[in-house]
Amino acid sequence: MIDSSAGSRPTGTARALLNALVRPSADHTPLLAQASRPWARHLPYVLAVAAIASLLPSGINVLANDYGLNGGLAGALAVAQTAPLLLAVSRPLAAWWMIGGTDLLAALLVLTTGSGSGSLWPWIPTSLIGYLILMLPLSLREPRRTLVAVWLVTTAAGGALAAAGAGSRFTGNNVLLAIALTGAVLLLGGALRERAEARRLLTEQEHISEAERERRTLLEERARIARELHDVVAHHMSVIAVQAASAPYRISDVPAEAAEEFGAIAGTARESLAEMRRLLGVLRSEDSGSEKAPQPGVGQLAQLVETVGRAGVPAELTVDAGLVERVPQAVGLSAYRIVQEALANVVRHAPGARAWVSISSDGPELLVTVVNAPPPERTESLEASVEGTGQGLVGMRERVRLVDGRLDTGPLPDGGFKVAAVLPLGTSDT
Repeated sequence: MIDSSAGSRPTGTARALLNALVRPSADHTPLLAQASRPWARHLPYVLAVAAIASLLPSGINVLANDYGLNGGLAGALAVAQTAPLLLAVSRPLAAWWMIGGTDLLAALLVLTTGSGSGSLWPWIPTSLIGYLILMLPLSLREPRRTLVAVWLVTTAAGGALAAAGAGSRFTGNNVLLAIALTGAVLLLGGALRERAEARRLLTEQEHISEAERERRTLLEERARIARELHDVVAHHMSVIAVQAASAPYRISDVPAEAAEEFGAIAGTARESLAEMRRLLGVLRSEDSGSEKAPQPGVGQLAQLVETVGRAGVPAELTVDAGLVERVPQAVGLSAYRIVQEALANVVRHAPGARAWVSISSDGPELLVTVVNAPPPERTESLEASVEGTGQGLVGMRERVRLVDGRLDTGPLPDGGFKVAAVLPLGTSDT
């Protein structure tokens, strides 16, 4: 059996290269159009105009004097060889067709009708310079397959012209030089384009990863808040169930209807607890067993400050007298978590710095303030060499949003940092 794939492979490759020459890149944005500075955005056009202004008069002179073409014809060819450089800023492949075709036509006219002698062949010097300038925007915009096709066409055309002019009046052959320089410019420009594309994709991926990390952190914090709220509500439901079930025994002469009503209340509370336990099984992860302990509040801040002190961060706690009993459990839990995360940030980012924690009330609002001084000496953050989790501020914002409060964070003029939260005490009666 004859393998037809071997014979069709070169044909398929040639067709792919031909398609690359006739299908330019879909991006027609001018080079450096995304630059932040206006002068950078106009730079490609300025360089193109400068190249045209330099190559146009010299091209006319070389074609007319060195290669013996008619003056008018030399002027038309020089314009066609240089003017498309402006188009190359946004559509380099179309400019390549124009300039490359004109260069080929100029070489054929010089070979057939020109009278000059002793000149380089097959590339007219000014034409070669303009062609190399064109290769740069072409390599910065078009894909690798197109660049390979352009170089192959350039090589084939140069070789054919060199063979056609062999033994004629021209004394110098620059076809190898043109092939080498064209390949070098295309290789360099293509490498720069692919490197820039790789950096762009990496930046996009980093942004996507950062957004996904923030989203994951937010979801984790919300799940943790949901678990903690479950425990808070479950405690109150348990109290309701116990009080309702024991009311007929604790209160004498309870009417039968009232006892039946107490029993219904206790049954409803137990059903609610069962439903919440099933929900808790979904919310809790396998490694969250430690979270089943009673949830902390303002009353446990003293132990938290003592623990942080053992970690090398001396902290002082100030709590208004009688405030612990007035803070609802959900608000106290949020205050505890905010202080916990703020002090943890001090340990991570300002080791050794003193910290002050203040819990006070201003009418119907709980004021939570954590302030730390700058580190006693220039020290490196414990997370300077690794990527931070990003959970600190996200968790604080979620805690504050949970109770309709406000959060203010930011650096201090002396180099320290402040975290201030205002949490409403509107549920103090629960």
